[in-house]
Amino acid sequence: MYLFIINSRSGGGAGGRTWNIVQGLLRDRQVRYETLFTHNAKEAEHSVLQALQQHEDWSAAVVIGGDGTIHSILGALSHKGIPLAVIPAGSGNDTARGFGIPLEPEAALEAALSNLCYEADLLSSAAGFTLTAVASGFDAQVAENVNASRYKRLCNAIGAGQLAYIIGILHTLITFKPCRVSVACDGNEHVYDKAWLVSVCNLPSYGGGLLICPQAKADDGLLDVCVVHGCSRGQLLRLFPTVLKGKHVALPFVSMLRGRSVAVHFAEARHAIGDGESLGVEALAVRCEPGALRVLSPLAPSIVLPEADDTFSSEACGS
Repeated sequence: MYLFIINSRSGGGAGGRTWNIVQGLLRDRQVRYETLFTHNAKEAEHSVLQALQQHEDWSAAVVIGGDGTIHSILGALSHKGIPLAVIPAGSGNDTARGFGIPLEPEAALEAALSNLCYEADLLSSAAGFTLTAVASGFDAQVAENVNASRYKRLCNAIGAGQLAYIIGILHTLITFKPCRVSVACDGNEHVYDKAWLVSVCNLPSYGGGLLICPQAKADDGLLDVCVVHGCSRGQLLRLFPTVLKGKHVALPFVSMLRGRSVAVHFAEARHAIGDGESLGVEALAVRCEPGALRVLSPLAPSIVLPEADDTFSSEACGS
C-alpha cells in the first residue's frame, strides 16, 4: 500500500496536473494506494503521522509536490523506516535532482515503485529537519523575495521555475548588504568579513539546480558548507553563472568547509531557509542526522564506491 501525499497547488498548480497523470497510471497498473491532500505545511506532518498509523504495511510515502512539501513531512518520516518517494511538481525540485529522480511523472512513478533505496542523512536544527540545505544570508533573502513575488507564480505557470530565482537574485542584489559572520564547524570557528551567504548542504543543489556544494553527498554523515565573502556586488553577480556548474568553489572569495555540526552567527539579523522554507532570522545551529531517512532512488543500485565513507548504502526497501 502506497500513501500519496499531494500538494495540488505546488509549482503553480503543477501538483494537481501531475496527480491527474499519476492517478491514471496507478489505475492502469492496479497499484493499491491511499491519498492525502495537503496545502498547509503546519498541518501536513500531523496528517501524515495519522495516516501512517492506520496501516503497518506501507510500501512508501510518495510526495507529489515540491521541496517545501517534502520539508513539511520530514518529521513524520524520520527514523520511521517508511521510505520517501518523490514525484516532483515544484518550482525548484532539488530533492529530485539530488537523488536522481526523473522530473517526468511517469519515470518518477517508476522510481517510486522500484523498491530500491538507500539511507540518507537529514539536517537537524531547532526548527526541525531539512533534507536539501539550510541557507542563510543573501540566498535566503532571495528565496524570501521570490516566495513573496508575483513573478514566481508567472514563471511556474510557464514551466520556468529557475527563472524566478534568477530574477530574485537581481532583485535582492540591489538592497542586500554583507556583514561579518562566524561559522563554527565541528567547534572550529572561522570568521569572515563582508559575508554574503552561508549555505549548509546535504545535497549538491538548491534554488532550482544551483550547485552550491557540488561535492555534497546525502549519505556520508557530513555537512558541506559554502561561504561567500569579501567580494563586490559585481563579483557576486558574476559568481552565479558559475554556480550552475559548481565552478565557483575555486574562486578566492568562496570558502568550503565540511563537518558534522555547523553553527552560523551573522553580526546582523539574516533570514535563513531550509528546503526553501523560512526558518526565521535567529542564529543557526545545524547537525547531521546520519541515515535518518530512507529515500527511493534510481541511483541506489548503481552507485558502488570502494571507500566506505563514500558509499551509498543500496538495498531493497523493506528487506
